[in-house]
Amino acid sequence: MAKKRLVMALGHDALGTNLPEQKAAVAKTAKLIADFIQNGWQVAVVHSNAPQLGMIHTAMNEFGMQHEGYTPAPMSVCSAMSQGYIGYDLQNGIRAELIKRGIYKPVSTILTQVTVDPYDEASYTPVKKIGRVMTAAEAAEEEAKGNYVAEVPGKGFCRMVAAPRPVAIVEIDAIKALLDNDQLVIACGGGGIPVMEQGSNLKGASAVIEKDLAGALLAKEVDADVLMILTNVDHVSLNYGKSNEAPISSMTVSQAHTYKKDGQFGVGTMQPKICAAIDFIEAGKGRSAIITTQAMAREALEGKAGTIITE
Repeated sequence: MAKKRLVMALGHDALGTNLPEQKAAVAKTAKLIADFIQNGWQVAVVHSNAPQLGMIHTAMNEFGMQHEGYTPAPMSVCSAMSQGYIGYDLQNGIRAELIKRGIYKPVSTILTQVTVDPYDEASYTPVKKIGRVMTAAEAAEEEAKGNYVAEVPGKGFCRMVAAPRPVAIVEIDAIKALLDNDQLVIACGGGGIPVMEQGSNLKGASAVIEKDLAGALLAKEVDADVLMILTNVDHVSLNYGKSNEAPISSMTVSQAHTYKKDGQFGVGTMQPKICAAIDFIEAGKGRSAIITTQAMAREALEGKAGTIITE
């Protein structure tokens, strides 16, 4: 009997912000993933990388400014670095937890490139803050390089990058081969390294990709049964933050479309998660998506917590 396949999109709580936090957070996350594997699921893991990407981007650029002969690192290179160091902690944490349980299963991180469309409408409206707050002079230097900056009221300026939709996963065949051989895969970290096709070459894009949308694309490509998106709220809610806030335990894709049209989901918060769930479910039969916290993930997979979205 074929195993059920789960794609997990890990949020900030699963990774922490700095190196010590990440080590501690990954130890907890590894236990959760090991539980699912022990219960017979095949698992592919996608993770966020915003704090790590910002740290790497700032460190590389500061080093380049202060040392002759070194240059700032492109966003795509910083993304690749974040995939490597987060994947390193995740795969070792999961491997150790599995071995403790007598489960000997390879765990691999795939350095994953994801193509984006340079003409995507989102490419013209940078929305993601990257790196530290800058002075006006530093912001002017960034703009002179062709980068977009925005003012942070009362603080200074920050570089902003676009978040185009993911089009295709370059290393998808390798990811499928590992999953098909019942191995655990960490892929599309931070939404993937954003690249654009130029003939036979792939050129890094100065952008980031929503990890939830990349997770949905991965889940579609590997024909997963469930897409689980872990975030900082137990449920999706209507009228979020208002006196009449109402948590939703379940909804159909049709209802999700209606709520989205009514503006129920924050553009930079819940909306990408809802869009990811819709994309995944509409691409195949018998699929479901779950949105919840890491603490409620076990119960949510059993239908006892979180928000489940179905056909």
